[in-house]
Amino acid sequence: MNPRFTILPAIDLIEGQAVRLAQGDYAQKTVYSTDPLAVARRFEAEGATWLHVVDLDGAKAGRPKNHEVVRRIVHGTNLRVEVGGGIREPEHWSLYLETGVARVILGSVALQRPERLEAASRAHPGRVVLGLDARNGRVALQGWTETSEETAREVLARFAPLPLAAVIYTDIARDGMLSGPNLTDTLALADASPFPIILSGGISTLDDVRTVAKAAQLHPRLAGLITGKALYEDRFRLMDVLAILEEYKL
Repeated sequence: MNPRFTILPAIDLIEGQAVRLAQGDYAQKTVYSTDPLAVARRFEAEGATWLHVVDLDGAKAGRPKNHEVVRRIVHGTNLRVEVGGGIREPEHWSLYLETGVARVILGSVALQRPERLEAASRAHPGRVVLGLDARNGRVALQGWTETSEETAREVLARFAPLPLAAVIYTDIARDGMLSGPNLTDTLALADASPFPIILSGGISTLDDVRTVAKAAQLHPRLAGLITGKALYEDRFRLMDVLAILEEYKL
């Protein structure tokens, strides 16, 4: 990733709306905007260069459901967009990559059909991200509705030979809760990873951002941070986050 550490504001989509869930629970949904493109443009105006998008409907359905919304964002901004949620078949990742998405995120299918992750990453080196979402240390799948027996580190070790762009690590217990990031587990994964690791879940204050920035100076594989709810609820501004990265020379 360039620069070495990247902030990715997040947009989660349900029925074409920008939402956030609490701990991945679809019953705990807050709608923040009925116009995700406007949200993306606001993030771009505030200095974002990347955008993290998750099709939550797609994650549950096992196929893209909000592709048209993603297409509008890609063509309506200059942001580099990564998208996940329901990307499980070759036609799914081809659909997004041909739309102009910079990277696709494969999560559940990587555990259920690892050959799909291999095929996607080898066909599109540097454009496929592995999404590892953990609950109590175990990797979750199917839109976080099921939990496997494998740890994130065990899964990552299996995919070390692949030409992945990055790995997104989400602690589900922290996601959407504004309770601070799980830096301990994230750094342990980063130190064992051949790929850049992007932290997701729990960022609530600028002090959280500073803590992650300090850690990134010492752990070069920690390469990015996804934040959503704190931005929507005006806990801090994106420009302030970017200023911290500049302060820490990331």
